[in-house]
Amino acid sequence: MIRPSSKAAPDTVFELRRYRLKPGQRDSLITLFDAEFVETQEAAGMSVIGQFRDRAQPDQFVWLRGFADHIERNAALPRFYGGPVWAEHGPAANATMIDSDDVLMLKPVGATPAFADLPPRPAGAFADTGRLILQATHHLPPDLPEEGARRAAAAVAALAQAAGTIVLASFISDHSPNGFPRLPVRAEANAVVTVVRPPSGRFDAVAERLKAASADVPILSVEIAGLMPTARSRLR
Repeated sequence: MIRPSSKAAPDTVFELRRYRLKPGQRDSLITLFDAEFVETQEAAGMSVIGQFRDRAQPDQFVWLRGFADHIERNAALPRFYGGPVWAEHGPAANATMIDSDDVLMLKPVGATPAFADLPPRPAGAFADTGRLILQATHHLPPDLPEEGARRAAAAVAALAQAAGTIVLASFISDHSPNGFPRLPVRAEANAVVTVVRPPSGRFDAVAERLKAASADVPILSVEIAGLMPTARSRLR
């Protein structure tokens, strides 16, 4: 039975989830997700922060969720995936997918909570602003210690701010054990993930600026995604 969430503290554990879908199935998944998997996940004890179309990848769906801590994650995930909503609608969601294992488990960098100023989700859908969210993933050497990852994250965030963006969240990989192995995460990943809101018309310029971070920090590769919020995404 899904129960109302009692979450009050800021989230400290996050998942960046990227699904590769069967051709032409993205809108079907988004319709199902926005109708059935938003409030029901939040009632189970997690935050559904944002769900997106990737501008450059027509068969990919990207979304973010958060948890108060690992204890709550380990309780909330079986609560939802063992509950009636997933039992009813999960097979239809899975039928749209080729792969759902591209998942980064993340933790915030710094004292400011990630996504601290998001508006509450209204009962209906947001108006579509057409503005893109930029998500940058800087892949680090696997043996780089956490302090080095934190320095890299600070350098990327500084570049983003210098480019005139609003930094919505700055993360590094969370290497804690995955307490719900039914849903795999990329345990081998060591990454900085930065989520920003670029000024209107400057997405490409900001993207080029963030790619240049590889000259200043130990970056193996950089991925830039232009994320288009769905009608029910809080992050937009």
